[in-house]
Amino acid sequence: MNKKGTTAPWAPFFFLAPFLVTFAVFTVYPLVLSVWLTAHQTFGPGYGRYVGFGNFLNMLADANFWIALRNTTIFALTTTAIEMPLALLLAILMNQQWLRGKIYFRLLIFSPALVGSVFVGIMSAIVFQKRTGMLNQVLHYLFNFNPDFPWLSTYLMPAMIVASIWMWTGFNMIYFLAALQNVDNDLLDAASMDGANTWQRFWHITLPSIRPVAGYVTLISLISGFQVFELPYLMLSRAGAGPENRGLTVVMYLYKSGFNIGDLGYASAIGWALALILIMLSIVYRRTLRDEQQ
Repeated sequence: MNKKGTTAPWAPFFFLAPFLVTFAVFTVYPLVLSVWLTAHQTFGPGYGRYVGFGNFLNMLADANFWIALRNTTIFALTTTAIEMPLALLLAILMNQQWLRGKIYFRLLIFSPALVGSVFVGIMSAIVFQKRTGMLNQVLHYLFNFNPDFPWLSTYLMPAMIVASIWMWTGFNMIYFLAALQNVDNDLLDAASMDGANTWQRFWHITLPSIRPVAGYVTLISLISGFQVFELPYLMLSRAGAGPENRGLTVVMYLYKSGFNIGDLGYASAIGWALALILIMLSIVYRRTLRDEQQ
C-alpha cells in the first residue's frame, strides 16, 4: 500500500500469479500440446512425424475405435437410464417424514461413492468371478445358479453396468434429495386442498420444480459414462478389453494407444474426438431441456 492508502497496481497480479502459473502449466500447456500431437504420429518419446489429419482419418477407418465408441455409448445410456429414476425414487423415499433412521440409510446408500471407482472396480472383479465370486456363490446357494457363469467375459457389459449403478445411484440421490427439499410446500398443500392426488402433485409441482437439477444430474451422468475407464480396466485385472473387446471403452482405447503402443498423437486424436462428442451432446441436451421449459 502506498502513502495515500491505495493498493499497489501490481498487488492483484502478485496474488493471482500462483494460480495463473499453475493453470498455465497443468491446463493450458497440456491442451495446446495435445492439439499439436493430433497432427503427429509418435513412436515413443522423442520421435514422431507430421501426418496432418491422418490420425483422424485412421480413426474413422479403425474398427476398434468404433467398437470402443459403441461399448461406451451403450454403457453411458444404459447406466443413466437406470440410475436417474432409481436415484429419484430413493430420494423420494429418503425425504419421507415417517421414515426413521434416514441419516443412516442415506449414508449407507451414498457410501459406494465415498470409496471411489478404483475400490469399486477391484471389488467388482472379486464379486463377479466365476465359481469363487460372491455373486455366483450366493445365486448358486439360493437358486442353484450355475457357479461358472461368465460375468467377466461373455456378460462383461451387464457386470460393468451393475457396478456403476451400485456406485453412482447414491451420489445422484443426494442431488435429487436436495432438490426435493427445496420444493415449495405451500404449493403442495394448496394442490392437496384442491383435490390433487399424490401422483398429480408430483407430476405438476414436484417434477417441474426439480427439473433443472434433474437435467444437470443427467448430463453429468452421461459425461461420466462416456469417460468410463477404471471399471473395465480393474474388473479385467488390466488383462485387456475382454473377449471380442467387450470391455473396450474410448478412454481405455486412448490409454492403450498412448501408453501401450506409444502413439501419443493417435491417443490425442481419440481424446479430442471424445471431447467433441461430449461438447455436441451437452449442446443438444441443453437446447432440448431449454425448449421443454419454454
